[in-house]
Amino acid sequence: MNKVVLMGRLTRDPEVRYSQGENALAIARYTLAVDRRFKRDGEQTADFINCVVFGKSAEFTERYFRQGMRVVVCGRIQTGSYTNRDGVKVYTTEVVVEEQEFAESKNASSANTQSYQAAPAPAPSADAGDGFMNIPDGIDEELPFN
Repeated sequence: MNKVVLMGRLTRDPEVRYSQGENALAIARYTLAVDRRFKRDGEQTADFINCVVFGKSAEFTERYFRQGMRVVVCGRIQTGSYTNRDGVKVYTTEVVVEEQEFAESKNASSANTQSYQAAPAPAPSADAGDGFMNIPDGIDEELPFN
């Protein structure tokens, strides 16, 4: 099974191109900065994962994804190789994205456009209570469950 799930921030705006021909296909490429769980002295704190998206999802990427946004992607790892202009064989690894979604609100994302580190969770306000909505008295009879 080849399945990968990543959450990270876009290092730059996605690059979108369209294939040639009658039925042009959108192809979006972007890089995710994925924080490492554990950090050792002298090591980088994030991995930079190349991602590629096709079709309608690529058009969505072009329209809504921007540098610094935190997103979650699901897909598969694909490896390949090619020979560059100098005759050197270059090996590639990328995630072919099958699903993608936002991992934070637009406001939180815009506050972190230049930072690739995870944003701290907002502290609950004093009047927020336990975070649950109160159920009005007398509504018990209308609920579909007991």
